[in-house]
Amino acid sequence: MKRTILFSSVILGLLASVAVADHHKTKPNTLTEKEKTEGWQLLFNGEDLSNFRNYKKEDVNEKWVVKDGAFTLTGKGGGDIITKEQYGAFEFKIDYKISKGGNSGLMYHVLETEKTPWMTGPEIQIQDNVDGHDPQLAGWLYQLYKPDTDATNPAGEWNTLHIVITPEKCIHYMNGTKYVEYVKGSADWDAKVAASKFSKFENFGKPTKGHINLQDHGNVVSFRNVKVRPVK
Repeated sequence: MKRTILFSSVILGLLASVAVADHHKTKPNTLTEKEKTEGWQLLFNGEDLSNFRNYKKEDVNEKWVVKDGAFTLTGKGGGDIITKEQYGAFEFKIDYKISKGGNSGLMYHVLETEKTPWMTGPEIQIQDNVDGHDPQLAGWLYQLYKPDTDATNPAGEWNTLHIVITPEKCIHYMNGTKYVEYVKGSADWDAKVAASKFSKFENFGKPTKGHINLQDHGNVVSFRNVKVRPVK
């Protein structure tokens, strides 16, 4: 059994590495024929943010700027942006480039029922792991799950974050390296939430479907190659 589990982990890691390689072979903000066949959808075409809006708003703040095939939060006050669509079980890929000392985040299963997105949606940290000030590092599920490795590229370089979110398991990959695996809503999950700052928010982590959220943490951050694949 242990050999089977180990073999499966190795295969998953290899597939993730291949996926990152394929992801970068193509022109940014496009889908490969393989991705189209697999049901991937492009959320950013390199030209506009028509698939996003600010949290609890109908448009996108002007501090989110589209330029040179990427979209960038140019300064504090742009606000968190969310996908217009909601997703339950899904895969998601995104390239991010964080500024020196910068911090941001990716949340999922976000609902607009609370004051801020992180009161419902778990956050995958995005930051400069060298000069950032938060003890939670890039790719970690904030205060809940963390890997024993760091596969990030330095601030100012592109990183690829790939997540798989399903009722059976959730997995994070950073630049093709598997970071963490967990089951949202499991006994282990509930224990970790109870021991975290999120324990005081009764709706945190409870939704099983919601928006994908990109955070305004006050620092410059850029994104491109934003892709989602609903899982049935």
